[in-house]
Amino acid sequence: MTRERLVNAVILLGLLGTALGAWAMDAPYTITLATKVAILALAGVGLNIALGLGGLVSLGHAVFFGIGGYAMGILASHAQSYSPILTTPFVIEGTKSMPVIWLVAILASALAGLVIGALSLRTSGVYFIMITLAFGQMFFYFAISWPAYGGEDGLSIYVRNGFPGLNTLDPIQFFLICFVLLALGLGLTARLARSAFGLALTSARQNAARVQAVGISPYRLRLVAFMLSGMVTGLAGALYADLNRFVSPTMFSWQTSGEIMVFIILGGVGRLFGPVVGAAVFIVLEHVLGGLSEYWHIYLGALLLLVVLFARGGIIGLVAGREVAHD
Repeated sequence: MTRERLVNAVILLGLLGTALGAWAMDAPYTITLATKVAILALAGVGLNIALGLGGLVSLGHAVFFGIGGYAMGILASHAQSYSPILTTPFVIEGTKSMPVIWLVAILASALAGLVIGALSLRTSGVYFIMITLAFGQMFFYFAISWPAYGGEDGLSIYVRNGFPGLNTLDPIQFFLICFVLLALGLGLTARLARSAFGLALTSARQNAARVQAVGISPYRLRLVAFMLSGMVTGLAGALYADLNRFVSPTMFSWQTSGEIMVFIILGGVGRLFGPVVGAAVFIVLEHVLGGLSEYWHIYLGALLLLVVLFARGGIIGLVAGREVAHD
């Protein structure tokens, strides 16, 4: 077992142990914090597919996070009001079933990823960054001007959605759902990195001309990676909205995109468990320092600066060494 694999195992067991320990001590708020870490880490895992493997610096990934959130909000709100979403040309009902909501969130995010990626990937560098940011702001202002689903005030869901055989209102059971999905997301990323597609994508990031020379289209590789990235982040958005039982336009904001990127930078760009470490550090700082000062982001910024300057492989790179491992 490599040093990084050992570190990854400790991180995963640490997150699980924190939630189980809180459950044993009857501390539901701590379980909720661990759940939030798992969900935000999953969002970071999604972005890490595009950023870590494909080298795509997207400042609009909140689009997928928000699409997942609104997929949950729209379906659940119609289910709780017993009103159909559409009646023509055929009836589409709302639902409180988590698996159905996840599927809708993933498919909607895939479609958005296909459209946004097809347009954005025609550019590169700072132009790609700005186009993805522009798409994020377009969705943000659309959500604000959508009064049917709360507009600027957002949309509240009064009953948590259900999963067969589980009580999702029990904090530990909902955490375990999110934890399993995070583990599956990490497993998908590891398999993807070792696959022929992942190796080709990494090669395209390093030298697109050489990949093009052997008959592989870097554009298509990046488009598929962008779609997969959006799908994982969209699933995280649905979980986050379910955790809070609330969805609002802020899920589409550029600040949300920036926070997801911060998770990856803190943990380590391209590191499999980088988003998990980054999300955990972010939530801990928010919880500990947020109660002391509303300007706690200053300390987060200082930490981010130190990581960028002195730990180029992120926190995991500092602990496990410089070599990037995806398994």
